[in-house]
Amino acid sequence: MTLSADWLEAPPDAAHRLQKLPGVLHVVAFPRWKWPVIRQCFPGRTLRFIASENVPPDARCLVLWGKADVPQGAGAEVQILRVEDGFLRSVGLGAELVRPLSWVVDTRGIYYDARQESDLEWLLGHAAFAPELLARARALRERIVASGLTKYNVGGRVWQRPALASQVILVPGQVESDASIAFGAGGLRRNMDLLRQVRQDHPNACIVYKPHPDVAARLRKTGVDEERALDWCDAVLPGVPMNALLDAVDEVHVLTSLAGFEALLRGKAVTCHGQPFYAGWGLTADRIPHPRRQRTLQLDELVAATLILYPIYLSRDRWGLSTPERALDELAAWKVRKGPSEPWWTPIYRFFLRRFIGVR
Repeated sequence: MTLSADWLEAPPDAAHRLQKLPGVLHVVAFPRWKWPVIRQCFPGRTLRFIASENVPPDARCLVLWGKADVPQGAGAEVQILRVEDGFLRSVGLGAELVRPLSWVVDTRGIYYDARQESDLEWLLGHAAFAPELLARARALRERIVASGLTKYNVGGRVWQRPALASQVILVPGQVESDASIAFGAGGLRRNMDLLRQVRQDHPNACIVYKPHPDVAARLRKTGVDEERALDWCDAVLPGVPMNALLDAVDEVHVLTSLAGFEALLRGKAVTCHGQPFYAGWGLTADRIPHPRRQRTLQLDELVAATLILYPIYLSRDRWGLSTPERALDELAAWKVRKGPSEPWWTPIYRFFLRRFIGVR
């Protein structure tokens, strides 16, 4: 499916775009815990779950996770859909197999691969944003900020901004083996290289480093030299919620972290040392040029494409697709029910995840 020029007038949301898909979708090499979620993504379609070596010659549409390779047996004309976590995901980590409230389904590429245009980049670069859509995006953004919602909504520690600090910079860590770094970072590809660069550029600032929550939970591998973070920053804050940190700092420096987008929602200055989807549109300070991205966007245009038009929202309370507004209702209620502290059994559960799934 190729996105047509009629998007310029009235860009549809993901659910409407996907109505043009074939009746049968072949889902390639998805783990079983994701099967109910992918079924929820494609109501009215027949899904056939197959191994990568078992692609039938008559398959018309393959569903792949992230940047998985197209199977060798796929026909030249087969349509490829790439699926990934959305930007308002859950209360809890994907690495803990927590069921998501949103996924994205991309027909061109995937949003974190800066080497080629994704559906999201196409929207950001070409779509017209009607006043009604921008009003909806603004209301959504204001509610996200007021509710303190982020992608994972984890952490319960409290951190106080130093009273005498005139400039506080947050550097969020990433999982260094993630595809977002492989396909979206530039010269800097390690967390500590970024941290060193920020310290070199801002020798007198108070710099705080937040390890990625998957790494802090010991479900993904620690980055190179990450145990030395205090050599280049003033504090390491693994358990502080992202929304609380964003509220307390003045600016954020990222490789490709979604924290940069979440900082923009809160009106913070963001410097991108890689090429995340939200860079190159005039809203961030970019260390790497973006030749394809020539348009200047307003914040709510970025929000409209990223949170309304691009993702698919999946209801936890009702089986089926949802809207970003209802997803916020469910996410906020979920966050209140769970509370700020982890259940007593969380370390045991993570132990078994590390044992049976491994740490990548």
